[in-house]
This record gives sequence, C-alpha cells and structure tokens, in this order.
Amino acid sequence: MPPGHDHARGLTATGRHRGRLTAVMAISAGIAAGEIIGALVSGSLVLLADAAHMAADAAAVGLSVLAAYMATRPATDRRTFGYARAEILAATVNALLLLGLAAFIITEAVQRLAAPPQVGSGLMIVFGVVALAGNGASLLLLRHGQAQSLNVRGAFLEVASDTFGALAVIVSGVVIALTGFTLLDPIASLAVALLILPRTWRLLRDAVDVLLEASPRGVDLTEVRAHMTALEGVKDVHDLHAWTITSGLPVLSAHVVVDPAVLTENRSAAMLDALQFCLSGHFDVVHSTFQLEPAGHADHEPSVCL
Repeated sequence: MPPGHDHARGLTATGRHRGRLTAVMAISAGIAAGEIIGALVSGSLVLLADAAHMAADAAAVGLSVLAAYMATRPATDRRTFGYARAEILAATVNALLLLGLAAFIITEAVQRLAAPPQVGSGLMIVFGVVALAGNGASLLLLRHGQAQSLNVRGAFLEVASDTFGALAVIVSGVVIALTGFTLLDPIASLAVALLILPRTWRLLRDAVDVLLEASPRGVDLTEVRAHMTALEGVKDVHDLHAWTITSGLPVLSAHVVVDPAVLTENRSAAMLDALQFCLSGHFDVVHSTFQLEPAGHADHEPSVCL
C-alpha cells in the first residue's frame, strides 16, 4: 500500500509515553488483583469495589496502550485502516464487564445494608495504603506526559480519581476499627461502585457509536454541508458520510456536485484541495474522500445517505 494511504503508521504523543502507560497499567492491575484477594480474606466489600475501580482504570490505560501500539501497525490491502478498530472492540468488552461487576457490587451492598457482616478492618487499612502508594507512583510516572497527550492526560485523571477509592477504603477501615460500625463498608462500597457507572456507561456508549459508524462527536453534518456548499464552484453535496475508525481518527466521504467548468477546465485538483482544507480547518477531519461529479449524475446512482 502506498505510504500516503497508510492510516495506521506514526508515533503519536501517546506512543511516546507507551512505556510509562504500560507501567501504570501494571501497577493498577496489580493493586486490583491484591485488593480482590484482600476482599476475599477480610470480607470487605469496599475493597472489592475499589478493586473494580482500579480494574476500570487499568483497562482504560490498557486501551490507550493498545491504541498506541495499533497506531504503529501498518495497513494492508485487507485491513486498509490497520488494526485501529481493535481498541473499540476492547473498550466494548471492558465496559460490559465493568457494568456487570458494578451491578454485582451494588446488589451485594444493598443486601449487606440489612445485615452487615464482620470485616477485617486491619487488612482494609493495609490494602488501602498500598493502593494509595501505587496511585502516587502512577501519578509521578504520568505527570510530564499528561501535558503532551490527551490519552495520557485522561489516564492521569483516572489515576487521580483512584485516590478517592483508596481513601474510602482507609477511612472505612479506620472507622470500623475504632467504632465497630461495619455498616460503613457497604455504604462506602455503594459510593465507589456509583463512581464506576457513569464513565463506564460513557465508554460503552462511545464504543457502540463507533461500531455503528455514527457521526463523530463535534461533527455536525448540516454544518459540514453548509461549509462545503459555500465554496466557489460547489453546487450541492449528497451521500455525505462521517464516521470514526478509532479514537482520534474521524473520516468523511461525500459526492460533490460541481460546476461543469471545474471538470472541463482541469480544476478538479484545486477543488479537492479546497474541500480537504475546509474540513481539516473547521472540523478537524484530516482524512476525507470526495467524488466530484456534474449535475444530474446522482439521478442514475443509488443514494444511501443524506
């Protein structure tokens, strides 16, 4: 495939920090695994809830790492956009698993509100402190890269939010140890589980939108059409499609009806440049494909879009 049409190559800003992201993913996954063990031993539900929170962040960072890796894979004649869509498939599976886990924690917490069991407060405090230390290490790893990459910035904010889950575990353990108020465990579990739901739902919604090839957020096709038809020589636009291959890679295609002089006077290349400049400048759509055609051409071709 010609180099100009390889949409998967290039070392992105996220790619330059792939090593640090991988380290953060490993830290988060390790803490999540440890908290699961701690939850089983201590009987603490808030530890399990925080483990789910950490797993959510490990998965989110993992998706950033996956996206950075897939961006370096070359496109082929069979997979013309490379393996970029793998990030979206992983995000969908991740969101479904996290929704199921959050539902389980909420159900278990509601049951424990009626009859709270005894929990090992000492283990809760130990694992909470370990989680807090791990989050601190992750924040140090990401502190520079978060100013250079939106993906790294997102990972930084996710890890920062984890500190609340770790603090919830520590505070719950201390309060239970001092007062014996075991009801705090399911209450804190509900709070942590509810933190997972909104972002998990957004992740699933965004992933499904990409899989259904919905228009990218921030790309209004009515506005796109208005900008295109405002160009000199453009009479109409039809069969206008915009979709997303993967995060940060919106694409667009359209049939553009132009003045006959554009075609007969060899001005097609200039028109294509003007259309692409218009979209990349106003809508941040770098990859676009246009078919220039004279008036009446659409009468004998099937239309599948606006």
